[in-house]
Amino acid sequence: MAADFLKEIEEKAITTAIEAAEKGTSGEIRVHLEPNCSELALDRASEVFAELHMHKTRLRNGVLIYVAYEDHKFAIIGDGGINAVVEDDFWSKEKEILYTHFKDGKYTTGICEAINGIGAILHKHFPFRDDLSGELPNEISFGE
Repeated sequence: MAADFLKEIEEKAITTAIEAAEKGTSGEIRVHLEPNCSELALDRASEVFAELHMHKTRLRNGVLIYVAYEDHKFAIIGDGGINAVVEDDFWSKEKEILYTHFKDGKYTTGICEAINGIGAILHKHFPFRDDLSGELPNEISFGE
């Protein structure tokens, strides 16, 4: 899966999806990709969330999509502000989007579709504010 995953990933498309999702909201979305995860994906996602300073948004509205592609693991983690306003099954639905596309080898499509869904929630609950824009970079990060 690693070679297929990295070949399929279109970094520009994902970055563009993040930029579009963040337009009109103060929320922040990041994607982190790494080959392996020796622990539960949600535990590792929590570590990466902290390493990337996702908890430093003033409204606590950062979201991380984490993928360990060689180990076939992924997680989506949101900070306290967004967790307080989403429906109980929101994150499960977004993970299902990733799973559905990943099993068909459509990695970029899955990530972009999840970003779009997350962006819609961020727009609804965290409208754009000049004083909060661009707190974190719009990027994909890669682990070892």
